[in-house]
Amino acid sequence: MRCPFCGHDASQVKDSRPTDDGAAIRRRRQCEGCAARFTTFERIQLRELTVMKSEDRREPFDREKLLRSIGIAARKRPLDGLAIERLVSGIQRQLETSGEAEVTSKRIGEMVMEALKGLDSVAYIRFASVYRDFSEARDFEEFAGTVEEAARG
Repeated sequence: MRCPFCGHDASQVKDSRPTDDGAAIRRRRQCEGCAARFTTFERIQLRELTVMKSEDRREPFDREKLLRSIGIAARKRPLDGLAIERLVSGIQRQLETSGEAEVTSKRIGEMVMEALKGLDSVAYIRFASVYRDFSEARDFEEFAGTVEEAARG
């Protein structure tokens, strides 16, 4: 594992333990070059996933990109990092076990929206505003109205 501080390519594992949700192993490492300590995570990857974007573009599935986008939607909301991590792990697991090597960005967006709907309505609306490309305040108002109706009934 390459050191993020000095770039040395050898490190020693000082501590290993499973994450809270059991989906990964957290390892504390020490660089053999500069003695700096850093943390890595090891996860099971069942298959390589390719995301089909608009205009027939394809790119590898990026877990960190998904974490960032959900984190932005959930910023300053009462959602802890562990809840977001579990949400992303669940989506990734569903995609990897689906049997498909390619998945559309639309499908991933719908999965995120469905998961956020049950977690936090504000984060759900924020994510939807980017995903569905709201262009006017009226778009927010209409979508928020549907969220409010669903919560009541």
